[in-house]
Amino acid sequence: MPTHKSTAKRVRTNKRDRDRNVAVRSQVRTAVRKVREGCKSDNAGELLRQAHSALDNAVRKGMVPRNTADRHKSRLAKLVAKSGARATKG
Repeated sequence: MPTHKSTAKRVRTNKRDRDRNVAVRSQVRTAVRKVREGCKSDNAGELLRQAHSALDNAVRKGMVPRNTADRHKSRLAKLVAKSGARATKG
């Protein structure tokens, strides 16, 4: 139990921030996994667009460094292109 007012607030804000970070990280991982699993399907382009959006959102929130997100996006796009599915630009 925190004894100071400021430490009690830090406990609250840390929990709130952690919950938000877990949610964003989960969205990114799910989007990337869906692209990898569905890269040969008809909607691979749409899945790729959603993954790009999730990664950009994570960068905006400070969860993922910009270069890391760009590397993931590039590798996913190469995977979709290699599978023969048509990638849509979004």
